[in-house]
Amino acid sequence: MRPRISNHELVKRFADAVALQTFAIWHGDARTGNRHARRRIAAFERLRERGDEGRDALMVLLQHERPDVRVKAAVYLLRHCTEKSLEVLRAAAAGESMVAFMAQQAIKRWEEGTWALDLE
Repeated sequence: MRPRISNHELVKRFADAVALQTFAIWHGDARTGNRHARRRIAAFERLRERGDEGRDALMVLLQHERPDVRVKAAVYLLRHCTEKSLEVLRAAAAGESMVAFMAQQAIKRWEEGTWALDLE
């Protein structure tokens, strides 16, 4: 059995992993980027195991100072808090960056019904 880690710590792990993955991608290091992606996914899965309590904890990241962290959290929270997540994604999608592209793709997948990150 895994030790109980606080929601706050899991949210921090999620945010840190997003930031580190972005850094690795910008520096052409896919291997490191993939390692951080796995860490982000693992943090989300542990939050998801806690149901709405875990998802609610992640909502704080919708106001994070980093746009990549805000967008990634919004992507994962689309089913849980659709309007707030879409608001974050639409704001980010207006730009012309990798984060804007990520937001645009998330909105597109949501609208066409193929989004599938948190179906429980």
